[in-house]
Amino acid sequence: MRPFPYFICEGREKMRFIHTADVHLGAQPDAGPLYSGQRGSELWDTFEHVLHVCEKEKTDLLLIAGDLFHRQPLIRELKELDYLFAGLSHTKVVMIAGNHDYIRKDSNYPGFRWSGNVFPLFGKEPEYIDFPELNTAVYGLSYHSREITRPLYDDLTAQGIEKIEILLAHGGDERHIPFDVRVLEKSGFDYIALGHIHKPQTLRKNRIIYPGALEPVDKNDTGGHGYVKGEITERGIRTQWVPCASREYIHLEIPVELSDTIGSIRDYIREQISEYGKENVYKIILKGKRDTNVIFDTERMVSGLNVMEIIDETVPAYDFERLYEEHKETILGRYIDCFRGCGEESIEYQALYEGVTALLGSRQ
Repeated sequence: MRPFPYFICEGREKMRFIHTADVHLGAQPDAGPLYSGQRGSELWDTFEHVLHVCEKEKTDLLLIAGDLFHRQPLIRELKELDYLFAGLSHTKVVMIAGNHDYIRKDSNYPGFRWSGNVFPLFGKEPEYIDFPELNTAVYGLSYHSREITRPLYDDLTAQGIEKIEILLAHGGDERHIPFDVRVLEKSGFDYIALGHIHKPQTLRKNRIIYPGALEPVDKNDTGGHGYVKGEITERGIRTQWVPCASREYIHLEIPVELSDTIGSIRDYIREQISEYGKENVYKIILKGKRDTNVIFDTERMVSGLNVMEIIDETVPAYDFERLYEEHKETILGRYIDCFRGCGEESIEYQALYEGVTALLGSRQ
């Protein structure tokens, strides 16, 4: 393997780091009606919180594994970001660009002059930064296009520059640097700081980890969000996932019964939101069978609540035998007869419901 380009920063028994990824500064995340105007600012606020933790705990390295920005960063955003980095009296920042903030020809990343504690690895090919005072070398490469389908990490191995060697890597699916975790495991790196997947995942305990997005950005980014805090000593590596998002996206399934009305369902939704947290953002899915005489006004059900979306998946509680007996000489009766005996979970049963609903609607 040809030598890596490298940078040297002029040992210690313990090295503490924070690993984050997919911050997506500049995004306007999905939000309910109560928070739609502030979610973009919350991304910055949460990232600042991580920097405050770095300063308070004298973290040695802040590792940012791609997609710090949601799109190409503006000069004013980079200046704001560098001001925050410059306020770190102890922490060194190492980052790569991901598929969202990739290095394109007009990117503001490469020409920007960072503070002395910031070390971007913006090369298209693998490179590393050496921190002898931490006995640590950090390797990485950056995206120079939205998609990279080649498994670039498969041939990347630790070079033995320092006692501790870390890889910053972004990807893991077929369009974004696919990799085999078994190959990564044999690469010789002490810790592999992954980015790209928004849900936290540990591929190998204390060693190969996705921290997940710092904040949920898309309505399907359910579950907790945060960062990884780690410590490397001669005894090994210890990591801890730390939640820090200001709010979560929660999908709530609401069971519906024949006796339910718009008011009863609305009250139940309010109770559930109070239990799970009013600060969170919700998608509501109504499930079950409803009275055939009831039509739900879903907007009224969630009025005044922080609900992004409400989906009504309920079905009318038809008595198919009674309908058949009453209409067996008509097209409605013959239609019902065609589906007799099909299971309630089958596609045929769904077709029965939809067809009967349409035929009854045509009679009104």
